[in-house]
Amino acid sequence: MKTPFVRAFLALFAGVAAFLVLASSASAGPQSRVLAIEFENDVNPVTADYVTDEIDRANRDGYDAVAILLDTPGGLSESMRKIYKKELASEIPVIVYVSPNGARAASAGVWISEAADLLAMAPQTNIGSSTPINEGGNNIQSDLRRKVVNDAAASLQALAKYHDRNTAWAADAVRKASNLPAYEALRMNVIDFIAPSLPALLEKTDGYRTKSADGQRTFVLHLEGAQVDTVQMSFWKQILDTLIDPNIIVLLLSVGTLGIVVELWAPGHIFPGTVGAISLILALFGLSVLPISWAGILLMILAAAFFAAEPFVTSHGALTAAAIVSFVFGSLLLFEPAGSAYQVSLPVVIAIAGVLGLFMFFVLAKIVQIRRRPATVGMQTIVGERGVVRREGYVAVHGELWRAHADGGAPLPPGQEVEVEAVEDGLTLAVRAVEKTTA
Repeated sequence: MKTPFVRAFLALFAGVAAFLVLASSASAGPQSRVLAIEFENDVNPVTADYVTDEIDRANRDGYDAVAILLDTPGGLSESMRKIYKKELASEIPVIVYVSPNGARAASAGVWISEAADLLAMAPQTNIGSSTPINEGGNNIQSDLRRKVVNDAAASLQALAKYHDRNTAWAADAVRKASNLPAYEALRMNVIDFIAPSLPALLEKTDGYRTKSADGQRTFVLHLEGAQVDTVQMSFWKQILDTLIDPNIIVLLLSVGTLGIVVELWAPGHIFPGTVGAISLILALFGLSVLPISWAGILLMILAAAFFAAEPFVTSHGALTAAAIVSFVFGSLLLFEPAGSAYQVSLPVVIAIAGVLGLFMFFVLAKIVQIRRRPATVGMQTIVGERGVVRREGYVAVHGELWRAHADGGAPLPPGQEVEVEAVEDGLTLAVRAVEKTTA
């Protein structure tokens, strides 16, 4: 049985404990917040807009830090510069964390990494291989190469030096394409930390000091137990990112070319021309974003011209063969694939060329079939033939589209079967509606 003294002591102890807990909570202040940007993609104008917009958002919405979860093979230098300039201009600390295991920060990704206030990697990741290449993925030649390499090395060394990291390795990453696994990168002072997860990294770096890009402020990270808000590319940006896939661009170009050619062969169908025009516009968006080879563009245009000319020129399939060859080489040269992150898959090109070839074979077979029909003389031979109304004022007879009108000015709804009664002025048919017969 507890005495009054014991009960009073326990009550006092509980009160003191509660007071200490409340005091600790009050002194801790509000919970820190980190905006985590998932970046598992190549560096291009679409992904650059995504990352820079999110960094702006983190600064605007009062986050304590922004973390880029990076996994990239590299990409375009202009997009890379846009991202790391935004990192340097950020008023809150920027963390780059190469993750998850198996990820890499290659080529342009090294600049994005070295521009960070804090650079960390998951245990089984790698960083490096930053030698500049031209837009086609090939080595730059002669004096121009020395200028580009020296400029790139100086740029990366400046980022590394500002953050007290290994400048010698930064030069090797550019000049010798050096690449390091995570633990070797940590040992050589290329990165600041290794951590298995973002929460573990935030806990490990609690109290870490870094300075702002202008050198006027010092950041002290207090991010242990921080609230992490993870963001991904919006659905719309994912669509735009898909549209700049080289294989998709080639597919859109082929569909667009085919649609326009079909509309030229058989005017009035509308649908092929509409689909072709939309496909070409979407393809042009991708071509406007990515670096292209004009040789590839010219070969694609030549292929379209050969396809369009085939029904009107007796070439016995030679124009179709030339079109397919031009299409294949044009597709492969469109982004100069050797070593580039932007390249067209050879199997995709061959598959598309095969489909186009089969389509042209079918068209040529129909042309030969029509040319072997007995010749008819005079426009009047069409009198008595039947056709179908395609749209108001036009009927299709023998696969040809004619301007037509009905006796008495009666309307001709699309789909109505008609019979030709006369040819007026050699251009317009006089027709009458007929009822469809049923068995």
